[in-house]
Amino acid sequence: MGSKTIITILQRNRKATALKVQEILTKYGDNIKVRLGLNDVDKDHFSDEGLIILHLCGHDEETDRLEKELNSIEGVKAKKIILSYSDEVEQFTQNIEV
Repeated sequence: MGSKTIITILQRNRKATALKVQEILTKYGDNIKVRLGLNDVDKDHFSDEGLIILHLCGHDEETDRLEKELNSIEGVKAKKIILSYSDEVEQFTQNIEV
């Protein structure tokens, strides 16, 4: 089984960042297999913070650029995660600063 590449995205102010985040995600749309958006909302409460989880495909260079572009937006924090059963990839991901 190969590795799986995930990017998690936190948005501090969705109203201010949503348009730019959406433009970047559209630009890299061919690299996005799954997109899941989560936010705290019910009938009496609305949170302006959001969490987006992406399952990606494509070359590392492309997914690295996606992460970098997302992190260039003020109020947005993106983190790329590579999951694998391979010792080589696991060793790499353990060395990533969290």
